[in-house]
Amino acid sequence: MKILHIPCLGDNYAYLIIDESSKEAAAVDPVEPEKVLGVANENGVDLKMVLTTHHHWDHAGGNERMKQLVPGIKVYGGSIDNVKGCTDKLENGDKLTLGADVNILSLHTPCHTNGHISYYVTCKEEDPAVFTGDTLFIAGCGRFFEGTAEQMYQSLCVTLGSLPKPTRVYCGHEYTLKNLQFALTVEPENAKTAQKLSWAQNQQKGNLPTIPSTIEEELETNPFMRVDLPELRVLSKSAFLPKA
Repeated sequence: MKILHIPCLGDNYAYLIIDESSKEAAAVDPVEPEKVLGVANENGVDLKMVLTTHHHWDHAGGNERMKQLVPGIKVYGGSIDNVKGCTDKLENGDKLTLGADVNILSLHTPCHTNGHISYYVTCKEEDPAVFTGDTLFIAGCGRFFEGTAEQMYQSLCVTLGSLPKPTRVYCGHEYTLKNLQFALTVEPENAKTAQKLSWAQNQQKGNLPTIPSTIEEELETNPFMRVDLPELRVLSKSAFLPKA
């Protein structure tokens, strides 16, 4: 399995997931379809499906055009998310296959939108990957546009947090630097957060991406996946206490 990131718009990421044995590919959130299809052609792969994380235009806005460019392509999206151009609706736990070796599991991760889907992808002996759209960012999480804090907790800390720790995390936007800066205000003594912030700053200077992260790294540095820790709750509350 090969994963290619494709920067789109200002700070979005689309992705190509490639089954290397069959040269079949899936596109995740191809908001700039011509650009994504160009990368697919450069890599000699046959684009078979679109995996849409949620209905917002900067993720689903390229679906109709992609259907024009690739007649017959399947466009997947959450069953209750009203995804533009969707041909096949997914429920939590639905399974897809790509080529000979890639397996895709649909995970319902609501809050940012009610029907948001994350895609958990496995291939033989390789480390798995999860495409989290606007639910989980590196060191952050998405805005609560349609859901509740309880839903975001379930999505982050239970659904995604229970995935194998080596799972690679591919999110929908390049928000890492600001997220880590905030995380360090919540946990100023967290050495792993400080180290990752320094790394992210160097990545930005080199115009390089900060994806992927891993579930293990998120559990160590993402304050929204660490809310069960008593020390973090104390630190979070103290940040909002009035200053003398």
